[in-house]
Amino acid sequence: MERSVVVAALPDPLRSALDEELGKYPQTRLTQSVERLSSRYRENNPATAPILSSEVDIAAYAGYRMPATYAAVHAVLAEAALRAPGFAPRTQIDVGGGTGAAIWAAADVWPSLEKSTVVEQVAGAIALGRRLAEHAGGPAVRGSTWQRGLIDPAAPAPDADLVTLSYVLGELPEARRADVVRWLSAKPGMLVLIEPGTPAGYERIVQARDELVELGLSLVAPCPHEGACPIPRGKDWCHFSARLPRTGLHRQLKAGTLGFEDEKFSYVVASRTAPERADGRILRHPLKRKGMVSLTLCAEAGLTETIVTKRHGQAYRAARDAEWGDAWPTQSTVD
Repeated sequence: MERSVVVAALPDPLRSALDEELGKYPQTRLTQSVERLSSRYRENNPATAPILSSEVDIAAYAGYRMPATYAAVHAVLAEAALRAPGFAPRTQIDVGGGTGAAIWAAADVWPSLEKSTVVEQVAGAIALGRRLAEHAGGPAVRGSTWQRGLIDPAAPAPDADLVTLSYVLGELPEARRADVVRWLSAKPGMLVLIEPGTPAGYERIVQARDELVELGLSLVAPCPHEGACPIPRGKDWCHFSARLPRTGLHRQLKAGTLGFEDEKFSYVVASRTAPERADGRILRHPLKRKGMVSLTLCAEAGLTETIVTKRHGQAYRAARDAEWGDAWPTQSTVD
């Protein structure tokens, strides 16, 4: 399932700094690195996770993935902020954070952030991420802390108001994932987990979702309830989309012709306090015909089909503007 398209561009200081870093290397070398790394990324399993073995690989990976990661994380955090309006984090820890896209996204969504920490195992990614952060306008990114470290549930749990883990669960052995989710969720006020919007990525997210509910945390988004996920396992999957503009260099690295791309992702956000969850979420493109809109909804009652007609007045007008993935008030069409 997808949601309506959200457009999220890199902040201008980050885009300029990233272009400057990429400009240090011949485009042919960057393109070769992108082709190799993107192939491994698409395979998305622990045995073939991207290996950032050189500075050009790290720069290419940042150029290839940082805009898309930023777009996805920004979309998720914006939805979390909408569902938890009282949440104003002052501290963030981004685990397995690469070159730091998530701390830039969080700082844009929550101006309350004062301190951001990135934990990453690749020294070169830390060095590049730190250089990019120096171009930030806000103190949370510009003064961010960068730590070299592994994802280790035997270590002290990450302790911050906001903890993020983006595109990392799939790089871990399956047997370790539940322990990692428990470790990550031990202390933060809010935990955000994001994976690729593939059937396999969704499976990792829904397993983490079940673990978080069992631990007693409240689901913030995207789920409108904390019951079992009603989407038939193995037959469909829940994922979302964020649109990001491509710069000229970005198009060249990806051999793309369009001025934009859509990043697909699955995610779950959990909190220690009860959120203002959506009543329901639209799971397919609304079927819009003259005088009628048909909506497929996920709600506490499960998957439902709702018909909205002109006689529903304001609800009908809202349905005409609704898109796949939008929140929807399930009582809006009750006569």
